[in-house]
Amino acid sequence: MRYIYIVLIKAHTGLGSIARKFTHYPYTHIAVCLDKSLTDYISFSRRYHYYPFEAGFTHEYRDYYAFGEHWDYGVKVFRLPVENDAYADILTFIKDRESGGYLFNVYSMATMPLIGGFRIAGAENCMSFTAQVIEKSRAVSLAKPYWRYSIKDIDELLMKYQYFQGKISKRPCDRHDEYMQKFCMKRYLRGMGKLLIPLTKRLFTKRI
Repeated sequence: MRYIYIVLIKAHTGLGSIARKFTHYPYTHIAVCLDKSLTDYISFSRRYHYYPFEAGFTHEYRDYYAFGEHWDYGVKVFRLPVENDAYADILTFIKDRESGGYLFNVYSMATMPLIGGFRIAGAENCMSFTAQVIEKSRAVSLAKPYWRYSIKDIDELLMKYQYFQGKISKRPCDRHDEYMQKFCMKRYLRGMGKLLIPLTKRLFTKRI
């Protein structure tokens, strides 16, 4: 028997603050951890703090969430029991998403509160990625397609597996300076185009 950890995160970002005002729900990001140290968060997210469109499969660390003058961040953590064969399936799935050229499905993420999410070929976001990991864990059954699960839905789905709720403190890592690269408008717009153009193409062609 192994365990995986599903972590709901109250992000300090501007987009996170806007989402909380709109949804009246505290958690705005979700990730998977493979051990109880909760130091390596596996998800689909931005790869640099100031460049939300430079996004996709990523490993995140504590000081990505507790940056600048922030020393901690709010979380809710669920611990799921996983049999060895299911754990192997999860590792295979994670490796596939890491190496498979998947884009960040920002369209589904942005419209989730309004229409409940949708699939785009070869694209994931933090919710769809995590819901598939949960499904592969076999700890619970999904009552609807994985891409329709919001963070709040996952919170309710995993209620009986709650492990911790509170704040997690910053733990500096050597990748922090790279993650916090200074903002450049030209780079921001270039990153937007590099994501939205191929993502839109996949949306309409339904092909990678």
